[in-house]
Amino acid sequence: MSSILQRVAPIGEARDREILKDAATYIYQERPQGPVQAHLFLPEKLTASPPRALIVFFHGGFWDSPTPTQFVPHCLHFASRGAVAVAAETRTGARHGTGPLEAIDDARDLIRWLRHNADTFNLNPDRFIIGGAGGGALLALLTALPKPKAMPPVDGLDCRPQALILFSALVNSAIKSQAFNRFPDARTAKRLSPSSLVRRKLPPMIFFHGKNDRITPFDEIERFRRRARFWGNHCELVDFERADHSFFNFNVSHKNFELTIDAADRFLVEKGLLPPNESTDPPWP
Repeated sequence: MSSILQRVAPIGEARDREILKDAATYIYQERPQGPVQAHLFLPEKLTASPPRALIVFFHGGFWDSPTPTQFVPHCLHFASRGAVAVAAETRTGARHGTGPLEAIDDARDLIRWLRHNADTFNLNPDRFIIGGAGGGALLALLTALPKPKAMPPVDGLDCRPQALILFSALVNSAIKSQAFNRFPDARTAKRLSPSSLVRRKLPPMIFFHGKNDRITPFDEIERFRRRARFWGNHCELVDFERADHSFFNFNVSHKNFELTIDAADRFLVEKGLLPPNESTDPPWP
């Protein structure tokens, strides 16, 4: 990992449990390195309503340390809006001795597991939204960008979402990127670099990015957006002046957290994936 990443004191398992106490925790995969979990935040009256939208968040950290609590504030917001929200875990270097390839497999398998259990959680399979930060945003992108031939359904279950929400995203994993040395070789890093996978018919996506981000440079996101739009995709970029890599986190800036989550909410309403917010929008037609 880059030396410019600031080390953050571990939250600790006890604090993790406290922060995740309102979640329903499930093991979605048993791996050779151990079980992998997902923490689901369920709206009230889950089964007494039409099927719900699903929104999954993959935390940042370049697949090193498990920090699923990063997106708990986002999960609580979207659960209050009627969606099933998931703070996802994948295998990490610190806990499992693994790298990005295992995390990519986990991310895709989690979405397939949720589709398999759509009836259990009252999920609408046409309203799956995937989000992430940093390396977690790369995981989100790699559930959507590869061509169907490169990422076919498994047991009839697809992992492709209907929209993407991306914070301080890593879109370039090729040579000279901050994450390049986490991949087993240069060819694999390039093959799995989101910037090299842009094509037609991608789901709508929105990026939130700070212009002073030294870890995932802003100019790479701008190039990604231009390429995505060139291929006819809906791709929005919301930039923040003088903001760094962690600007959107609840515990870093409450103001930026509110700005980004409000914009993400409105984006999903515009795409028909969430009903309008009754406090700010007109009634659902």
